[in-house]
Amino acid sequence: MLIRLIGVISKKNQGQVVGEFFELFKTPWEAYKPGRRYEVLVATADDLPDVSARLLLVYGCQTSSIDARQGVVVRARHRGARVCHHKFDVPIYGELATFEQVNSSTPVMTASAGVAGLRSVSATGDVVIRIGYDLFEEVRFLLTSGQPGEYARIPTLDLHIAILRNWILNEGLPVLEIPPSPAGHPFAVCLTHDIDFVGIRNHKLDHTMWGFLLRSTFGAALRYIRRSISIGRLLDSWRAAASLPFVYLGWTKDFWAPFQWYLQVEKGLPATYFLIPFKGREGERVPGRHAYRRAAAYEVTDLKDWMSVLKRYGCELGVHGIDSWHNVEKGRSEAAKIRELVSGRPAGIRIHWLLQDSQTPLILEESGYAYDSTSGYNETIGYRNGTTQVFRPLGVTTLLELPLNIQDGALFYPHNLNLTNSDAQKSCERLLANSQEFGGVLTLVWHDRSHAAERFWGDFYLVLIRMLKSSDAWFASGTDAVAWFRKRRQVRFERKGTGDGAITVLRYDGQTPVPSFKLRVYSPTSAANRARRPGDWAFVDILWRGEKDIEFDPVLNKIPETGEMPASLPQ
Repeated sequence: MLIRLIGVISKKNQGQVVGEFFELFKTPWEAYKPGRRYEVLVATADDLPDVSARLLLVYGCQTSSIDARQGVVVRARHRGARVCHHKFDVPIYGELATFEQVNSSTPVMTASAGVAGLRSVSATGDVVIRIGYDLFEEVRFLLTSGQPGEYARIPTLDLHIAILRNWILNEGLPVLEIPPSPAGHPFAVCLTHDIDFVGIRNHKLDHTMWGFLLRSTFGAALRYIRRSISIGRLLDSWRAAASLPFVYLGWTKDFWAPFQWYLQVEKGLPATYFLIPFKGREGERVPGRHAYRRAAAYEVTDLKDWMSVLKRYGCELGVHGIDSWHNVEKGRSEAAKIRELVSGRPAGIRIHWLLQDSQTPLILEESGYAYDSTSGYNETIGYRNGTTQVFRPLGVTTLLELPLNIQDGALFYPHNLNLTNSDAQKSCERLLANSQEFGGVLTLVWHDRSHAAERFWGDFYLVLIRMLKSSDAWFASGTDAVAWFRKRRQVRFERKGTGDGAITVLRYDGQTPVPSFKLRVYSPTSAANRARRPGDWAFVDILWRGEKDIEFDPVLNKIPETGEMPASLPQ
C-alpha cells in the first residue's frame, strides 16, 4: 500500500483557498511539480500541461484542454443547481456544466439538468474524472459569502471533501488523513452563552420590561389558547409576571439571573461565556430600526464577583463585542475592558447580534483575538460556511473561526423557526448525526434568560445536554477546541525520496495535542472494504501524539484490518 501526496493544479488566484481546503481535508498534498508522476492529481486550471496521474480529477464549468482528448462535450451551463453523488446531495453556488454522455464514459455525478460528472479512461490506462463545477471556487464562496438559510443544514464543504475522498477510494487508491475529531471522541462540543442581560432587575419601565410583561401575560394566554404551551406553563408565566415588583424590591430571586442555573445544569462541563464590555452602548453601523435595543443594561465590571466564580468552575470568559466587528481600536478597547478582570487577553469573541462584514476577520485579528465565533445564523441552525470544522477565514494569518451551529432563538422565536420541543429535537438530532459522520465541533449558544420566564427554553436545553453526553463527544471551551484544531493545522506532510521510491513523511513540531490526533487510513483493497458497498468505506484509526516523525509506507504494511485503535503506533 503506497501513500503519496496528491498533486494540485489550480488557477493562479486560488492558492489560499487550496491551502485552506487541505487544512480541512488533512491529507498529504502538494502543488503540482512538473515531471512528477502522481497517484492522484486534482486540477481546476482550464489549460492543463501534459500530466501523469493514475487518477486525474478535472473540475470546472469551462471547457478544459483535456476535454477534446477524452471526448468530453459540455452540453449546457446552469446556476442554482444541486448535484448528487451516491448518498450526497450538494448545492452548487457557482456555475455548473452538464455533459454529453458518450459510450466510453460513465456518469459519476448527476444533476436535475443532466450529467455533472463523467469517468473515462485515457489512452494510457489512467482514469480521468471530469466534474462540472470548480471545487475551489465553491470553497471560496462557502468561506466568504456563506450559505443562504435554505441550505443551512447541509455541511456542503464537508460533502465536497467526502466526494473527493470517495472518488479516490473507488479507484482502489488508499487515503491517509487526520480527521477533525480527537482520539476517543467522534466530535467536539462547545457550550456557549451570550450574556445580553444579567437579570430583569436592571430593566425598569423600559422596552425589555414591557415586552416581558406583554409576552408573559397576554402572549402566554394566546399561546395556551393555540395549545402551544400547557396550563402549567401558562401559570408559571403569570406567576413570574406577578412577582416582578418583589424582584425589584429584592424580596425574591431575580428569575432571569443566569449563572447559577447554567453552572448547575452544566456541572463538570466547560462552558464559554461571552460578556458585554460596556453598558448602554448600542454600537455604530447597526442595521434595522431598533438599534437602541442592542445596548445592554450592564457592563462586565458589574459581574466581578461572578467572573471569579465562573473561572473557578473552569469556564472561559470571552468578549461579546459591540463595535469590534468594524473598528480595530474599539476591538482592542473591548478586549481591554474584560482584561481588567481576567488575567491575560481574552482569546475569543462573538459579536452581539452576529454583526459582521467581509473585513471583520482582519479587524478581529488585528485587534488581537485568537478566535471568533460569530459565523452562524440568527434565523435558523446549521452551517453558514458549510463545514463542521474550525477554519481560518480567507485573508487572515492567525485568527480562526469557531462556527456557531445551534442557537436557542433560532429554534424557538416565533419569527424564526418557531419549533416545538419535539421538532427542535429532531432538527438538532440531524446536526448531531452530521457531527458523528464528519467530526468537527458542534457549537451551541443558549442566552442568559432563555432558561426562565417567559421563554422557558431550559427544559429543552436539559434534553440537548443529555443527547450530547450520550454521544461520547469531547466537551471543550472555545479556546481549547480552537487550540486543538490549531495544533492539527501544524501537522505537515512531506515527500521523501524521488521517483517511485518516494514516500510520505508526517511531521509535527507543536505541543502535545490533548486529546491526541488520530491517523485514519482507508485501504480500499482490504478485506473489510471488499465486502462493503461503493462509497461505504472501512478505515483504521491509529492514535498519534505527535511525538515523532512517521514514514507511512512501513507503518501501513503493519496496520491490522480490524478497525481498532492501538494504544500507539505499531513498531
